[in-house]
Amino acid sequence: MKKLLILIVGFALFLHFYPQPELEEWFQGIKGDALDGFSDTFDTEARLKTDVILIELQKDMKTFTSKERAQLTEIADSRRSVKAFYTDYCVAKKREFKMRAGVQAKICKTISKHTRLL
Repeated sequence: MKKLLILIVGFALFLHFYPQPELEEWFQGIKGDALDGFSDTFDTEARLKTDVILIELQKDMKTFTSKERAQLTEIADSRRSVKAFYTDYCVAKKREFKMRAGVQAKICKTISKHTRLL
């Protein structure tokens, strides 16, 4: 057991002082997959339920076009897609050309009310 621990520490020190780009890329991929798996497995109900966005925008839905409604349901499909939309189009102020600017602003405003829950 002691030899295994020494081997792991030695390998970690080697990688720390002599980083290998391919190995680092592989490790970051594995680490990201593991963190995603853990967050999906041990997720709490205290986080945002994506149907809250649809419920809050229900009164404005009649002004949306059918394509915008479809886009909104696609966005509100999962927490990951809500977060991706929020970071890409609300925080980064990028323009979504599949919907009008006013509709995008309403969606961003609705999601920003719940950012602490993302």
